[in-house]
Amino acid sequence: MNCATLGLETYVPSEEQPWDIGRVQHLYRRAGFGARPADISQAIMDGPAATINRIIDAAVARESRPDPEWAGWDHDEFITNEVDIFDSFISLYYNWIDDAIAYGVREKLSLFWQNHLVTIYETHSCPTYQLQYLKLIDQYGFGDYREFVREMTKTPAMLFFLNGFENNRENPNENYARELFELFTLGENNGYTQEDIVEASRALTGWNGWTSYCGSVDWADWGYDNTDKTVFGRTGNFNYSSLIDVLFEERGELIARFICGKLYHYYVNKAVNEDVVEAMAQTFVANDFQILPVLRELFSSAHFFEATNVGVLIKSPMEVMVSFLRQGDFGDFENRQGWGLWSVANMGQYVGHPTDVAGWKGDRAWIDSNRLTLRWDFIDGFSWGIHNASETTYPDFAKLLTDSSNAPQVIARTIVDYFVPRGLVSETAYETAIDVLKWDIPSNYYDTGEWNLNWDTASWQLTLLLRHIGRMPEAQLS
Repeated sequence: MNCATLGLETYVPSEEQPWDIGRVQHLYRRAGFGARPADISQAIMDGPAATINRIIDAAVARESRPDPEWAGWDHDEFITNEVDIFDSFISLYYNWIDDAIAYGVREKLSLFWQNHLVTIYETHSCPTYQLQYLKLIDQYGFGDYREFVREMTKTPAMLFFLNGFENNRENPNENYARELFELFTLGENNGYTQEDIVEASRALTGWNGWTSYCGSVDWADWGYDNTDKTVFGRTGNFNYSSLIDVLFEERGELIARFICGKLYHYYVNKAVNEDVVEAMAQTFVANDFQILPVLRELFSSAHFFEATNVGVLIKSPMEVMVSFLRQGDFGDFENRQGWGLWSVANMGQYVGHPTDVAGWKGDRAWIDSNRLTLRWDFIDGFSWGIHNASETTYPDFAKLLTDSSNAPQVIARTIVDYFVPRGLVSETAYETAIDVLKWDIPSNYYDTGEWNLNWDTASWQLTLLLRHIGRMPEAQLS
């Protein structure tokens, strides 16, 4: 049950609902992958409205990375240029991880779309197609959802994944039409019939002009069913483009409710507040299916910042990795990309390879006895990796958070609260964290105040504390 009582009215700081470090971190954790210390200081000074607009506008305006040299290559060109195909695919996500650590908001939304408008790399095994797919997500992720769906319908990664390139007038294939309605726009058994799927599949014919592995997929008149189709009670010679118009014209309110419900699950709470989702859907329709106004209103709302919505989502494996590196500003150490990418895959989220067409299930599905220990192993590995790369990184971070305190009670509590959304449930839990930080240093050094963050052992001690935090159930929450 979602016990939140507020709606999409604008959040205004008050004595009961202050704009403080906790709410800043909540905004950054949900809209992106967490706030760095400098982000928090800036946000506290700017206030909520300016902060929300700044991070969203920056994500929308930021240019994509320059295309790699192989951006338009087919298979033969990869072979001729002696460029490994699979390594090129992996490099896409290495770069994506770097951007997620450096920025975060656009990448968090990109991950949502990769799990909604799902494709799976192994169905085409072409980095060129995967690049085009990711660029399409960047182009439309904040934009016009109707155009987004229209363009996704004909992008090669989707044409191969759901058999669109095989769908022609002589041999209709219903796969994409079914998922277009069931998963991408309307939701299962919501406003369409089997006959609508059959007729829509005929409208989606024509993208059959494929001649080489990893080459372009072009329109081919010979494959198109150039006869009338009847979809949602309307009859016409619909093609892939006009079908999308009919879909949004006839079922727009259902689409808005379905998409806004998924955005709410992703950014706010798995327990849906139906009134808030309905209000989001009204905003979506009123703005002609533009995504940005919906997200801006949601992140600015009193509902979003209610305490009952803080720390109630289970982090995805990608969030476990990226938020740890980004929040600590720890992102610059050797082999973080490769190590991190395969660790995330082992934890259940192999980017580019969602579980199936319905995507990763998320939330509680991320956690079982095996995957939980893999999360612990990951935090262990990354904690030691950062310590081994530089023994000043952790002490400098702790000095920044605590104003160079030499009190282990202050340091441990501050770092725990920085990484754990709702803090710990008992003083005993905090005392345990303090004891972990103190390690084997004799207590008299703490009693006299002689110990400080410049000691040779400080980085090691902070590593132990971060490993301990990584094992806390509360640390798995966002």
